[in-house]
Amino acid sequence: MNISEVLIKWYFQNKRKLPWRGIFSPYKIWLSEIILQQTRVDQGLNYYLEFIDHYPEIDDLAEASLDEILKIWQGLGYYSRARNLHETAKKIVREYDGRFPTDYSTLLKLKGIGPYTAAAIASIAFNEPVAVIDGNVFRFLARYFGSGLPVNSSEGKIQFNKLANSILDRENPGIHNQAVMEFGAIQCTPLNPECIHCPLRDSCYAFSKDMIKELPVKKNHVSIKERYFNYLVITSGGKIFLRKRTENDIWKMLYEFPLIEVSSQLNEAEIINSPYWNQILDTSNAIRIRNISKPYKHMLTHQRIYARFYRIEIDEPPVSFLEKYFCVDIKSLQKYAVPKLMERYLLDNSILI
Repeated sequence: MNISEVLIKWYFQNKRKLPWRGIFSPYKIWLSEIILQQTRVDQGLNYYLEFIDHYPEIDDLAEASLDEILKIWQGLGYYSRARNLHETAKKIVREYDGRFPTDYSTLLKLKGIGPYTAAAIASIAFNEPVAVIDGNVFRFLARYFGSGLPVNSSEGKIQFNKLANSILDRENPGIHNQAVMEFGAIQCTPLNPECIHCPLRDSCYAFSKDMIKELPVKKNHVSIKERYFNYLVITSGGKIFLRKRTENDIWKMLYEFPLIEVSSQLNEAEIINSPYWNQILDTSNAIRIRNISKPYKHMLTHQRIYARFYRIEIDEPPVSFLEKYFCVDIKSLQKYAVPKLMERYLLDNSILI
């Protein structure tokens, strides 16, 4: 049996209608793949359309400001993807005259483009015979061939790369890669795959051994860090105060309210009486606490954030305060790219939008 022929036939009969399908633009393929990393298609689709609307060509993306890009990206998470997107667009325009490199090895040298994205661009846009391997492909290969190696181990990655390339249609690598990715996404799904209607059922190891739920295998070594954020939502005469996160940390280059981060959960009185509170606010000036929010919990891949928002009015910001924070009209706050956690708070308190 030619596995690739079966996959491609299934693909043409079952593929979803998506705006980046059936095109050979490396820019649009790249943009879609970067957006869809760690993002569901139904969530990423509108982001893709908005990016294409704002930046129809790579030159447009390169000329945009990072603030503009991060604002459109807001809510997708993994903001380093957006920063790398901008940096790579500028590099391609500057060093490659706006044209994408046409081969896998050169694409890999671009920031934010890993083996999977490079293979997708090289095979779909330039017909280079290199197999793509994403989570959907890992799952299909593990089940079909019965591999018990962890997909996130070095040994597993080597084996799955060999398996993926062993079934690759080298004459039609772009169509093959799209087919195997789509097959894993909507046929060989993580839970309750459609085995009864699977065209490869009779030759699938996991189906024959009743091991669909056991495969693929993944090492579980993720440790979750807990963090405690206390945001000071400080207003004065229709203005509100922000800072830009520039540290090598989560949400780099996004905007946020003045922040007190502590190492353990503190109650409201402990935060208000802490030296950090006085350092930010200079309590020799009159301050009025208008509201303390409900607790918020925000989950990231390796972090769990607990947060509260303290809404505070002040008459005049101290000079030392203005050295660290800048003010904007409350009504213009929506123009700034902010973390999802802060966006949730703003939506809950629409007076601040």
